Amino acid sequence: MAYQKSRQNSNKGRIKYLFVEEMEKIDLKDRRILYELDVNSRQSFRNIGRKVGLSKDVVASRVKKLQENGIIKRFFAYYDILHLGYNFLRFYFKFQYVTPDIKKELIDHFMNDEHVNNLFSTEGAYDLGVLMMVENISDVYPLWRKTLEKYGDYFAQQVFSAYMGESIYGHGFLLEGIQKIHRTPLQKNLGKVKIDTLDLKILKLLVVDSRSPTVEIAKKLNSNVTTINARINRLIKEKVILGFSVELDMNTLGYQTWKVDFYLSEYTKLNQIVKYLEQNPLLYCVDYTIGYADLEIEINVRDNNQLHDIIEDLHSKFPKLIRNYVSFLGIKFYKWYSL
Repeated sequence: MAYQKSRQNSNKGRIKYLFVEEMEKIDLKDRRILYELDVNSRQSFRNIGRKVGLSKDVVASRVKKLQENGIIKRFFAYYDILHLGYNFLRFYFKFQYVTPDIKKELIDHFMNDEHVNNLFSTEGAYDLGVLMMVENISDVYPLWRKTLEKYGDYFAQQVFSAYMGESIYGHGFLLEGIQKIHRTPLQKNLGKVKIDTLDLKILKLLVVDSRSPTVEIAKKLNSNVTTINARINRLIKEKVILGFSVELDMNTLGYQTWKVDFYLSEYTKLNQIVKYLEQNPLLYCVDYTIGYADLEIEINVRDNNQLHDIIEDLHSKFPKLIRNYVSFLGIKFYKWYSL
């Protein structure tokens, strides 16, 4: 989708066309509910109902149906990995000579490592993504050596980046004319926050299901509601928990979430590109990293043609600024941001 003034009219028509297509799967009320869950998935159905003009029971019924139809995959809490004292490392591999058996071995190899918290197969520039949480960079070295010693010949390419923060814009394509969600901006180093075992257990439960009632959390952790509420509020105040959202099955909605990593000729123009991309309701996330690429984004598109149009528009808007780019799509997830 392009966003130059000369093409605004055609863009509006295109956006409307996309929304009309979605009407077959979810209606306007459903999209408004999904938007509210994207803003804050921990808010009550009663509160959502007031905003969308439905009773809490109808909201609950619609949410249940969206889950049954596979559109809602889970509710989860965003958390600041760096603020917890961890480094977040990303490895991407392009395979060569890999048989199905070898691929399974590789998956098991990474699955069994306690530091791997996100593992997925991809389509496009790379074949496998491995994301790791480690307190010290040296913690990953034994796994890295073992991986190269055993499987190094199967990697045609391997790239690395270290996560420094992100800006998440939510699923702005759900509704026309709404203000985009903008959460978890890149933060200054806040230092490691002190949390205890109970805090960590609460966080783990909210990462898996951010709608878990406080009463149930208290029961599971042999605590009380007052304590759990106080701990959750503190984790939010200390910016450990950055928000509560919903994971949607983009394929069911007719979208694909592509990751695109850009190499720039002028790094000083990075913020200009980001501000331009922010106008696009399909933009989901901008990642700030140290590593192989200058700009990493995640964007929801209908197909490769739409992704191509977005990139071509960037080339047009910022001539000679993008030296190169790579893109890839997560197609199968084995671990998904476990904690």
